[in-house]
Amino acid sequence: MSAEALIAGLPDLVVLLRRDGVVLESGGGGGVPALRWREDARGKSLDALCTPATAAVLKQLARKAIASRTPIEARFGERGLSYEARVSAQGPERVLLIVRAAVTTRVDETLDGTGESSRAQLERRNFLRRCKESMASAALREKPLAMAVIHLDGIADVGQLFASKLSEQIMAAALQRLPAQAQSNDPDGKGWWYVGQLSDTLLALVIESSDREAIGSCVATVCASLREPVVAGGAEFHLTPYTGVAILGQDASSPKLLLDHAQAAAAEARRTASSEARFFTDTMQLKSLARLDIARELRQAIENGDIRLRYVGRHELAGGRLVAWVGYLRWRHPLRGEVRPAEFLRVAEATGLATVLSRAMLGCLSEDFAALEAGANADVRISFGALRHHVLQEEFAKDIEEFLAEGPVPVERLELRIAERALVARDAVNLERLGRLGVQLVVDEVARGMGSLDLLARAPIWGLQLDRAWVTALRNDPIARKVCRAGIGVAQALGLTPIATGVDDAEQREALVAMGCRHGSGDLFRDGITERMRGPRAAAQG
Repeated sequence: MSAEALIAGLPDLVVLLRRDGVVLESGGGGGVPALRWREDARGKSLDALCTPATAAVLKQLARKAIASRTPIEARFGERGLSYEARVSAQGPERVLLIVRAAVTTRVDETLDGTGESSRAQLERRNFLRRCKESMASAALREKPLAMAVIHLDGIADVGQLFASKLSEQIMAAALQRLPAQAQSNDPDGKGWWYVGQLSDTLLALVIESSDREAIGSCVATVCASLREPVVAGGAEFHLTPYTGVAILGQDASSPKLLLDHAQAAAAEARRTASSEARFFTDTMQLKSLARLDIARELRQAIENGDIRLRYVGRHELAGGRLVAWVGYLRWRHPLRGEVRPAEFLRVAEATGLATVLSRAMLGCLSEDFAALEAGANADVRISFGALRHHVLQEEFAKDIEEFLAEGPVPVERLELRIAERALVARDAVNLERLGRLGVQLVVDEVARGMGSLDLLARAPIWGLQLDRAWVTALRNDPIARKVCRAGIGVAQALGLTPIATGVDDAEQREALVAMGCRHGSGDLFRDGITERMRGPRAAAQG
């Protein structure tokens, strides 16, 4: 996609502005309805394009940015709507101006639930103050109040896509399309509610109710809107909301504690991948303490080499020939037993240990390679799934180069699996360095969250691996069949190798082969080396 096409599709208004207020170039602006500047804005003065007050503000910002040589930010209104402007100097005579809609939503101004109040715009920076006022009012009037914290999974990755803060644009779009809050006199009796932004990934929903059914219904309405796909920058993004709820007077007596408990419940919903709101319980505090223990033990396990790789064979679906050993994480805890990756990977990401763990697993590959090579033909590859946080590091390509230079694994035998959402957040140009080395790159977890055909077409990748959940549901779910067929079709159209994981029986294999899928792994193929070969250190401990 060209830079011009990308700018044209942005919701922000992007303007190259001369010092005297004359527009040199402009583009975007789909999310700035009151400033509909298009190609005809070129050569015109701000005085002719917007109101005198707005023109004066923007020209003053331009002069300040040039004089100070630092970016200047300000807020202004135009035709009854609120906007944020960022101006940065581009030499002594011109500036780059970016205008975006202020992230706002609606709230009852009086916050007392009388149903007679007017609605005001709720700004992000005022949200916590509004929350405290609501809670104080509820406690004073002995009215019910609940706090729901919504974690939007996937939004953090988006922030690394473009310098234009695409994540903020997507969050703004998601907030602006939320349904209007219910009023206290509404026939369903849900009471009023409002939503605001706590951080880049967290939203908070304040609800005048203590009835769990009513709260659940309100949360479900908001989350249904948040799950709708957002298209920006040439990619379609799917945000997954995980919600936790705490109730004032039952779970906490202060605003801070209420927010902390709602966040703890949201973390539990995310950990268990729950699509429904999780209500706070005292046991969640105990689980939080248990996760702290896991974090401490995880660090020790990485240092001691207790986390290893287990290997599953990938085969040609039609003929059954082994084509690759696919490595997956395995942690055999001396007391807890087998700890599932889903339990410790979230802890690794939250504590900054994910990159350390991913680098440690490269060392496991070096140790395990001799045994893997002895159990297969010389053309069988070794597949390594680099953790997302490691892929997003600037040193990722350098780490792989050093691994190949120092380790026993030849470059033609190495396959790197990169999750689709990590590929979207990683500039594909930075992966070309690995492609030139001869490393085969496979995009993993295809169709799980977000994707961009443009990025898949440009990245130096060899294959696409369908997400296991879709392959597992292939037999009974018509939607899963459509998704698998679409994913395989995309791979074929781009000249890539389609790969399936979770092929557990002959019926799945036949369906995938009929769709054009070439390679797969799962319980259908049982490879003896998988359990026998656990690496020298792990074998000694076993």
